[in-house]
Amino acid sequence: MREIYDLRSAIEVLRDNEGQLVETSVEADPNAEISGIYRYVGAGGTVMRPTREDGPAMLFNNVKGFPDCRVITGVLASRKRVGLLLDTDYKRLGWHLRDAVKNVIPPIIKESAPVCQENVYLASDPDFDLRKLVLAPTNTPEDAGPYITMGLCSATDPEDRNITDVTIHRLCIQSRDEMTMWITPGSRHIGAMWDKALKMNKPLPISVSIGLDPAIYMCAGFEPPTTPYGFNELQIAGALRGKPVELARCVSIDETCIAHAEYVIEGELIPGLTMREDINSNTGKAMPEFPGYTGEAKGDDLPNYLPVIKVKAVATRNNPIMESCIGPSHEHVSMAGIPTEASVIDLVERAMPGRLVNVHAAPCGGGKFVTVIQFRKNNINDEGRQRQAALLAFSAFSEMKHVFLVDEDVDIFDMSDVMWAMTTRFQGDVDFIPIPGVHTHVLDPSNDPKYAPSIAVHGIACKSIFDCTVPYNMKNEFERCKFLEVDPKKWLPDFC
Repeated sequence: MREIYDLRSAIEVLRDNEGQLVETSVEADPNAEISGIYRYVGAGGTVMRPTREDGPAMLFNNVKGFPDCRVITGVLASRKRVGLLLDTDYKRLGWHLRDAVKNVIPPIIKESAPVCQENVYLASDPDFDLRKLVLAPTNTPEDAGPYITMGLCSATDPEDRNITDVTIHRLCIQSRDEMTMWITPGSRHIGAMWDKALKMNKPLPISVSIGLDPAIYMCAGFEPPTTPYGFNELQIAGALRGKPVELARCVSIDETCIAHAEYVIEGELIPGLTMREDINSNTGKAMPEFPGYTGEAKGDDLPNYLPVIKVKAVATRNNPIMESCIGPSHEHVSMAGIPTEASVIDLVERAMPGRLVNVHAAPCGGGKFVTVIQFRKNNINDEGRQRQAALLAFSAFSEMKHVFLVDEDVDIFDMSDVMWAMTTRFQGDVDFIPIPGVHTHVLDPSNDPKYAPSIAVHGIACKSIFDCTVPYNMKNEFERCKFLEVDPKKWLPDFC
């Protein structure tokens, strides 16, 4: 396979593999049309049906209003494609990322001129305008504005220059030199850095790198406790590629960016500068989020107004490619879910080695809410340990809501098979374990006092364990039908 070190080399790998990339030169409008098209091609995830779960990525070579730019979407919207791009078995991706966390390679700063700065535009230029320089699509006609959905934000702790972090945030272009940035309350490291900067009344420099090596995007979804504050996830991407991620020094701020990015936006979060998210559209909507619902625009009252990045510069490659993501698509499942699997694997393996078979952060939960754990009971003393594994999973990833426990004979990547296990190996009065009153995620609309009076504050949920494993002393009574093992290619040579 070709070496992958940026988005363009990844695209060439997709071109080399049949069925992984489609292209069009028919003009497409970035205002909702691109996402509307890709919904049918391969969005998957929690996107409203009809959609395809395992379709190809799509490259738009003719985008209205941006003659020298292209858009690609869906690069990570297939688990099999992620496995291809990371050169590993797609069913073992969680284990692959877990191993990378344990063998990190720190990034390095590239001192020679990086390709991401082939073109540099300064906000001080009279004709500077983000809306014309950055090809940011909208997901739907209701969106608050053009969103950067695959922007890797980089920042440094204002009190300790040795602490850096990267995170993907919701960024909406609002004016010629302003973007709003939603920081999920209390759960993002850049949010902690911003809190420190606010107390110091200092701007926080932020770079936003877009269009990257898929390994970089796959590492950005890790969260504590696997990657605690001070752990820069770019180290994981280095391990995945076996060499350091190359960074570049920004041209207008004291921060770094990804040297091989297609676009880099440089700016500062400014204390006291806030904005309503739908200030231009007045729709009351933000953009489609991973649970499958359109998020409400932030900023209904003063305390919740969004911080604003005051942009100082934009740098691009020649003929840049905007990488974009449909919010509820399988792309989010990959970026959020596979690091979650790695975190669960690591914690459970350390607590009870040899019993965990595999983990899948299922698409129905957007990669965050639903996890399927495949557990092996080696002897009668392992009965009950499967439920301990579920509790550890909740500890490994705080935003998880539901855990399904299944045996070795269940295909955890086939939710029909998981539901079969629930149908034939689950009794609600003994195998359902509710854990009420735990903070989960604010984007789940059912986590609200209006939905259930027992919920005190929005974002609180009843976490649940569904134990669909067979009791150890009954395993011989739950054997699946034993078919003859054959190779169908003997009769169907083209069978795949």
